[in-house]
Amino acid sequence: MGKVTDSTELLPDLARSLGHLLWRCAAKVGQSVSDTLPEGVDLHGYSVLLALSDGAPRSQQSLAETTSVSRTTMTRVAGDLAAEGLVTRVRNPGDRRSYALSRTEAGVRAAEEWRAHVERTEAALTPSFTATRRDRLRSLLLRIAEPDLAPDTPEPLRTSTGFLITRVHQRAHREFGEMLEPVGLEPRFLGSLIALTALGPASQAELARVLGMTGASMVPIVDLMESRGLVERRSLDGDRRTYVLHLTRRARAALAKARHLAVGGGAPCLQVLTDDERDELIALLVQLITAV
Repeated sequence: MGKVTDSTELLPDLARSLGHLLWRCAAKVGQSVSDTLPEGVDLHGYSVLLALSDGAPRSQQSLAETTSVSRTTMTRVAGDLAAEGLVTRVRNPGDRRSYALSRTEAGVRAAEEWRAHVERTEAALTPSFTATRRDRLRSLLLRIAEPDLAPDTPEPLRTSTGFLITRVHQRAHREFGEMLEPVGLEPRFLGSLIALTALGPASQAELARVLGMTGASMVPIVDLMESRGLVERRSLDGDRRTYVLHLTRRARAALAKARHLAVGGGAPCLQVLTDDERDELIALLVQLITAV
């Protein structure tokens, strides 16, 4: 995921795209975590400590599934927690190639201390929401995420706006990416193509601004789109040092096919919602992005 800015601008055409909205919201979750969690508080580590709250040892693989992170991330998190004395890590009796983790007394205290910081991060995501609208957003996201969640996913994660947005975005991104393969597009290209359709020829900086991305993050995406014949860089009349991006015929044809695929809600995971519920989710995600 490219780095984003704190822009609250949202093109009308992109405000109707659930894929783009989920991407912007997932990026905002990451930014909120970075801005509000103090040094030494790790969100994944907090999730592991929650999952170990019943006192039973758990394998790293089981914890990865419960907290919805990769095994690579779990190896790093488990090592950090063990180094800080928040968990004990021993060879798993059932599989000597893996480790089983248990929470220490220090881990119990840390989970309680970190809770306030995590709750503050959650609140920072939806400052303009009423309690009713915040609960409704979580409810819709949980409906989509539920099939991917482990049965023993801790309740604080199941009611976490940030956790649910991240999970839904990951699944929708994966599924929509698979749908776009025959068209020759990637999800990260789609927002740019939709934006250029709405804006007309635009500079790279302008495109980054309306997508809420940093200029540096926009460069490799534009380079890839150009290499695949989706956009052309052309000199601006009267200023050969300035380039604007133009959509190619290939891009317009691919975008038309992609829009057709998106009819009915796009990614399969979103089909659990009715049309009215998808419209409601779109409105809530737009509020999350555009709230100052």
